[in-house]
Amino acid sequence: MKACGIIVEYNPFHNGHAYHIEKAREASKAEVIVAVMSGNFLQRGEPAIIDKWMRTAEALKNGADLVVELPFYWAVQSADYFARGGVKLLQALNCESLCFGTDSPSESDYQSFGEFTAANQQLIEQKYKEINQQHLSYSRQMTQVFQELYPSLHLDFSSPNHILGLSYAKENAQYEHPMSLLPIKRNVSKYNEEKIHQEFASATAVRNGAFKGQWGALKMVIPDQTLIDLTQKKLVSWEDYWPLLKYRLISSSYEELQQIYQMTEGIEYRLKEKALKAETFHQFIESVKTKRYTWTRLQRLAVYILTNISAEEIYQGWNNSYLNILGMTEKGQSYLKIQKKKSKLPILTKQMKNTEKYFKIGVKCDRIYQLGNNGIAEQNSGRFPIRIKNA
Repeated sequence: MKACGIIVEYNPFHNGHAYHIEKAREASKAEVIVAVMSGNFLQRGEPAIIDKWMRTAEALKNGADLVVELPFYWAVQSADYFARGGVKLLQALNCESLCFGTDSPSESDYQSFGEFTAANQQLIEQKYKEINQQHLSYSRQMTQVFQELYPSLHLDFSSPNHILGLSYAKENAQYEHPMSLLPIKRNVSKYNEEKIHQEFASATAVRNGAFKGQWGALKMVIPDQTLIDLTQKKLVSWEDYWPLLKYRLISSSYEELQQIYQMTEGIEYRLKEKALKAETFHQFIESVKTKRYTWTRLQRLAVYILTNISAEEIYQGWNNSYLNILGMTEKGQSYLKIQKKKSKLPILTKQMKNTEKYFKIGVKCDRIYQLGNNGIAEQNSGRFPIRIKNA
């Protein structure tokens, strides 16, 4: 069986995601679509509006065949590490292609870019050291590197999906048998666009509409299952976790905060100071952010503080990668059965004593996610992959 991989968050699943799956199947000619999906905390440092199990069911009912969780230590990361984790899992499942959305597929040869980075890694690292400027973010410094070394590369900071595509390409090229890259032009709505169009809307627009109860407009842009989930469950945002984060910041010493992953350059002093005055999470981030510490970077750091994640835990996670199966269709189950004999990573469908080392970080973070609302279901104990019949 031929499989095409996609790396997703589905926060929540909408018509644009269904379009992506349809085009991925069409472009790859694959029988199986494998979705590597972030769990309950997301790449930009946010809690998911609804939990990973509901988002899995939405995906399976709208075209995906196999949903695998992207573990916390890969999911809540900058583009390069997020891509590294996603590509690693798709490679372990022997996907032949990787399909992703972008705003500029015709302008960028992602496959060639990946090959260039693989062949010139030392030169890239050397150039980065030469232009290292403390007042610029890492992503902007790397953009300057590639503008000098690869001038035909088109970078657009208003397009995070394009940046992710480049990260996928760079990581994919490291493998002996890289996947074919299939960029798909995003349809109508740009990333983070807040307008709801006739058929498509960004996840940002869907979340905003859901929090405002704009169900009439949302019916046009989300599948039935997503509408059911959003209307019947308590939705969560960072504001639900702000009291917990504020407590962590106020009660922790500077020395304790310094042990948190990505806590650098004395930012812990600024965080503690601003936490005392802020009444909401939005106020807090707004008061802390600078040109160097962007909103997204601070949100990710806030997730690490909330979950009390150390650098050691992150590195241990990277060294204990696994495939946590969240759900599958009949086709996906057939494909998984084949991959169990081939995969270089353990394929897990439930927690057992001999698999605790894999689930340890995920369980902790899921339990903290549940604190956002007492209506959030148990995320681990007694949970098994969702199984859905093919349409």
